Amino acid sequence: MSPRLTSRRHLLRQAGGLVLLLGAADLAFGASIVAVRVWPADAYTRVTLESDQPLAATHQLVTGPDRLVVDIEGLELSAQLKELVGKVRSDDPFIAGVRVGQYQPRVVRLVIDLKQATAPQQFALAPVAAYQHRLVFDLYPTQPVDPLLALIREKEQSERAAAQSVQDALGEFIGKVGSQPPVAAAPTAPSSPAPLPAPAPGPTQPPLVPPPPVVAAAPVPPPAPTAPGPRAALQNKIDRLVIVALDPGHGGEDPGAIGPSGLREKDVVLQVALQLRERINAMPGMRAFMTRDADFFVPLAERVQKARRVQADLFVSIHADAFITPQARGASVFALSQGGATSTAARWMANRENAADVVGGVNLKSADAQVLRTMLDMSTHAQIKDSLRVGGEVLGELDRVGRLHKPKVEQAGFAVLKAPDIPSILVETAFISNPEEEDKLRSADYQRQLVKALATGIQRYFAKNPPLARNRQL
Repeated sequence: MSPRLTSRRHLLRQAGGLVLLLGAADLAFGASIVAVRVWPADAYTRVTLESDQPLAATHQLVTGPDRLVVDIEGLELSAQLKELVGKVRSDDPFIAGVRVGQYQPRVVRLVIDLKQATAPQQFALAPVAAYQHRLVFDLYPTQPVDPLLALIREKEQSERAAAQSVQDALGEFIGKVGSQPPVAAAPTAPSSPAPLPAPAPGPTQPPLVPPPPVVAAAPVPPPAPTAPGPRAALQNKIDRLVIVALDPGHGGEDPGAIGPSGLREKDVVLQVALQLRERINAMPGMRAFMTRDADFFVPLAERVQKARRVQADLFVSIHADAFITPQARGASVFALSQGGATSTAARWMANRENAADVVGGVNLKSADAQVLRTMLDMSTHAQIKDSLRVGGEVLGELDRVGRLHKPKVEQAGFAVLKAPDIPSILVETAFISNPEEEDKLRSADYQRQLVKALATGIQRYFAKNPPLARNRQL
């Protein structure tokens, strides 16, 4: 073979290799969207874009009308991105709609039309668990609702509705009675009046003289009371309430444990918590507050902060955990431990639950992150002592429902139990990783039994340990 032919073939191989390299580089340049998700809630709405490579994006708020404009680089418009338009619900408190288009070559623009003034947060999450790269936009209100004031107003509305219901029922009853024909009374024979008894002998009484008429004095108007300020009025109202913070675990991007047939922990514990809220709200002088009442994610520290904002008297975190083997079964109750865990399983569960922030997605660049972490380092001996008391009451009632995993309240370093001034327990309703217990958790009858046991245990604790009047500053 001639040297010239060999050289020509060598050049062709190099050129072919260069073309392949350029093609691979071109393919690697553009990321692909794997999934899009929207999690609406009253507290905030989260928009998540999941991709096979990290995404670079910028955003800006535009007024007239209010909208959030997001430009994502290195991306081509795809069917998955277009699905975001249909993900927005009509009852979303923040998002009115989404528009998506190819703004420039390899730049996709999202326009999120807003229903209210919003303070957006943008951050990225590295691959974890079942997720690949995630680009997250959290839309918070510029003026968040006071949760304590909202709780009191909710209570007042329910009381007015109950009173109106009673009044309507009474009016309906009176209307039915009034529409019936009168019943004629049976005739009776006339009878002579009974003789008056003879007066008892005694000293002569002076004749009765009618007293002179009393002239009523003109009423003196009382001094006008000083109207209490909104904080004082709110304090007076909450002093009459026992507030129980209910914390359904996981939510949103964090599904929690998943059973053999696909039952998700975040769904079943929300169902239990909603039923428990109804039962507690029906108890005189008690009110339930939920850290989440829908399918959205709440960071662990924020769950504690929410309970403290409403000055809760008790914090109950509800879970349905999994273990490394499907044989694990039974309900458990946990309190905080300032030292080590009381068992290897307790330590394992605490580590798993404390990793929820990683899966659910926390914006570590948030200005409040350091403050929340500092607060979570606070715990008191008195809080743990009271937590063990309420845990014992709840565990005793759960023993009536089914099998217990441990016969006593266990302790471990659960981050969600670290409110320094609120008795806090974490209840594992059952092991969702056990096929039999997964079926029970799905059962409406078993959920009712769980709710009754939890409510009774809580009520028994407060009967023995009535809370003091609140003297903390709002």
